[in-house]
Amino acid sequence: MKQLTKAEEDIMQVLWDLGEANVASIIEQFPEPKPAYNTVSTIVRILESKDFVNYRKEGRGHIYFPKVKKTEYSNQSLNKLMDGYFQGSFKSMVSFFMKKNDISISEMESIMKEINTDKDSK
Repeated sequence: MKQLTKAEEDIMQVLWDLGEANVASIIEQFPEPKPAYNTVSTIVRILESKDFVNYRKEGRGHIYFPKVKKTEYSNQSLNKLMDGYFQGSFKSMVSFFMKKNDISISEMESIMKEINTDKDSK
């Protein structure tokens, strides 16, 4: 799976949130100053060429929708981060974020409880 630029990720976040949208609806989701129509349209076409987005015709326009699930992309991005910066060690990555973000033991216990709850519900 290809890596996305920041702008492409921003558009994908909107499509993941909305499920499907035309270019005008995507633009509505951005804060001021809103990106130009042509810019968003171009990025959507790039996402289409990268096989992240597909569309269906509706009237004279297109309705775009994600082909890649957010969890799929998140997992791939996290694995790339872990491999690139932490030699593939999840423990090293978690340790780094704990130290940099000054996470307390009680916060870590809360995170572990949430992880175990999620794991048990599957």
